Amino acid sequence: MKILDKYIAKNFLIGYAIAFCVLMGLRIIIDLFVNLDEFTEHSDLGAFAVMGNILSFYALHSLLYFRDFAGMITVVAAAFSLGKMIRSNELVAVMASGVSLKRVIVPIVLLTFLLTGLLVIDQELLIPPFSDKLVRGQDALPGQEKYDVWFIDDDNGSLICTEEFDVKTSTMYRPTIITRSRKADSTVWAITGRIFAEKAVYNPQTGSWDLTNGQLMEKGSITGAKPIASYASSITPKDIPVMRRAQHISMLSSHQLSVLSAQKTKIKDLAQLYSQKHFRITDPIISIVMLLVSLPILVCRDPKSMKLAIMISFATTSGCFITTFICKMFATEAIFDRIIPEFWAWLPVFIFAPIAFLELDSMKT
Repeated sequence: MKILDKYIAKNFLIGYAIAFCVLMGLRIIIDLFVNLDEFTEHSDLGAFAVMGNILSFYALHSLLYFRDFAGMITVVAAAFSLGKMIRSNELVAVMASGVSLKRVIVPIVLLTFLLTGLLVIDQELLIPPFSDKLVRGQDALPGQEKYDVWFIDDDNGSLICTEEFDVKTSTMYRPTIITRSRKADSTVWAITGRIFAEKAVYNPQTGSWDLTNGQLMEKGSITGAKPIASYASSITPKDIPVMRRAQHISMLSSHQLSVLSAQKTKIKDLAQLYSQKHFRITDPIISIVMLLVSLPILVCRDPKSMKLAIMISFATTSGCFITTFICKMFATEAIFDRIIPEFWAWLPVFIFAPIAFLELDSMKT
């Protein structure tokens, strides 16, 4: 690695660290300002408990914030590092020595590829294990959350409902489980019975829910309800907080999405699954494209035009960011009686990748 490459890489990494702290801090401060009253609902526990709840909440949710802002962080870092060189007229000296400006941005592009790997690690390895904790609200203390659950389906096809699920004790109070079955060549479920109990406690050794005063009422039975001691299900206490939230699919890994998509489910749910699977591929690509769109504009030689270049760069990058956000909204909607999530997932790449290559080709070096 040449001295110039080390110098540019150092500036970019410093800019990345600053952009990371600024954008993540700004996101956390805005959310804290809006939801501070919810955090203080447990003020009777003391200031240290409230502060601990705030710190644990945002420490975990920083994983989600980084996933959403990874692309913008690299663009801000590039603007910081290149802006510093332009202000000091360093790019003019580089060009005078016979080095092309395209060669100058190579270290930034290579580092961006490496840092995009952090986005993949965050989405695939860090977020899924903490998904049950990431769905808790600001007004709930860690490990003391309580949820109502309605019609969560498991691998048996049964629908699980409960008025109250206690996360700390892994207990469902007054649960009702509607058992269903279907033929192998059919997508229509038929109700076969109902299970109700005073409470259901998860047993990790058996992988089932131990029922207190459990009763099974089979459809069409003339003998009445039968006692049942436990119910085996694929649903675990960790799954319940995630599955009750509509946005839980975005917190699953690609492997988990593949497993879900292999199951027979509703068209709307399949659209969400396929949308997430394609966006897992395109999100890192879009992060790189956002940088490639902005770099040729940022590499200007005149310090007087630096502010204009930064404004145009951020406008172009924001256009890519907003387009991606809109495509994620339309990915599960029926357009002309068709749902095509793969089209919407790849549309920002098809739009902005050619723009990036045209800008790189037209750079004045």
